[in-house]
Amino acid sequence: MIRRIFVRALAAAMALAAGGAHAQAWPTQTIRIVVPYSPGGSSDIIARAISGPLSEALKQTVIVENKAGANGNTGTDFVAKATDGHTLLLCDVGALAITASVYAKLPFDPSKDLRGVGMLAYSPHLLVVHPSVKANNLQELIALSHKEPLNFAVTAIGSAPHLAGVAVEKATKANWTYIPYKGGAQAIGDTVAGQTQVLMNGMLATLPQVQAGKLKVLGVSKATRVPLLANVPTIAEQGVKGFESGTWQGVLMPAATPPAVVAKVAAELSRIIRSPEVRERLVSQGAEVYTMTPAEFATFFERERKNWAGVVAQGGVKIE
Repeated sequence: MIRRIFVRALAAAMALAAGGAHAQAWPTQTIRIVVPYSPGGSSDIIARAISGPLSEALKQTVIVENKAGANGNTGTDFVAKATDGHTLLLCDVGALAITASVYAKLPFDPSKDLRGVGMLAYSPHLLVVHPSVKANNLQELIALSHKEPLNFAVTAIGSAPHLAGVAVEKATKANWTYIPYKGGAQAIGDTVAGQTQVLMNGMLATLPQVQAGKLKVLGVSKATRVPLLANVPTIAEQGVKGFESGTWQGVLMPAATPPAVVAKVAAELSRIIRSPEVRERLVSQGAEVYTMTPAEFATFFERERKNWAGVVAQGGVKIE
């Protein structure tokens, strides 16, 4: 009996030592941060903000790769199946949590094939319109939607901004047509050009267009007003009680990644995103630095997955 206990303890100690050694040796090659969307969106902005500091911290080259396609699923599947131990996914975690409910079939299981490393930032959605739209608040937009056709640009079918739009539509009985895009940058571009009239998207990528006068903001999807737009009421203030949504940017790695490596990456990411230079850069654009441990990330992800499943069912959003 005593011998068995000793053998198990020794095995556990050896495994722990091996994991520690692996983490110390890692990284041994170029690190790839895969953004599963087109350049210019919230995930891309954050990936490029952290890539340099992460390279310095780990003393290894860090590159950002945009692998857009299939509403983010192409890049996500690439990371889920990566075996080099040096590939990271930086994405909208809320959108990832939604995928299992929206898609009838996926080439990966986000809950089983990926593991959360850490959360980086939160950016509330902005409800914006083209300046030509004759509405200055949500109620006026709802009334207008029953008088003339409005096209609502969505970053991707089944994305968090899309479902946020669906939630507002159902709660207010608004009437608009959803136009899908392959990412936030394209959706913003077409709304700025007037090809679509309404958009809900992360503040980090959308605020610059509001500040430039190219888009008009009608509401913020946060529980409280944001300092950068102190005069803009929240969507909840405008009649959609309790409404809150946003873009949660986080990093994941393949499920088989050793825990020691995950812990090492998580620690560096938390330090970098909280550094004054990176924090100030993101806060000035409307993002809030928001970190989580791998364990907290896992809990958050499962809660989001369950919460959005109800919205998907109510909105009838399904992709074969």
